[in-house]
Amino acid sequence: MFPIPENTDFLLADAEKENLYISLIEQINKDFNLANEGIDFPLSISPDELKIQLHEKIYRMIQYKFAEYLNLLYIIDVSESEIKKLDGSDLVILAEQVSFLVLKREWQKVWFRKNFK
Repeated sequence: MFPIPENTDFLLADAEKENLYISLIEQINKDFNLANEGIDFPLSISPDELKIQLHEKIYRMIQYKFAEYLNLLYIIDVSESEIKKLDGSDLVILAEQVSFLVLKREWQKVWFRKNFK
């Protein structure tokens, strides 16, 4: 059964524990590039730095490239119903919550690929 993480820190800790952290970074890079939002997180990036940089990227996309942001969510396959539940009154908090949803979906892809080959 897929372990649903409570927050970003637990998610990244699970990825490291299961030796899937590098696969998670590769999946994020792949999907961002599919959405023409070039991002190239180095495989050596720390979990804390990944969390910060992903949050900043999502924040900038919401603010300056909204159509591309929506396309990214579509390509990653983030649940529309989960996005609709978020409160968009504070962009910083919204970007943090969306970053978690992005990470959660990417983690789900990596985890399922490993466990159901």
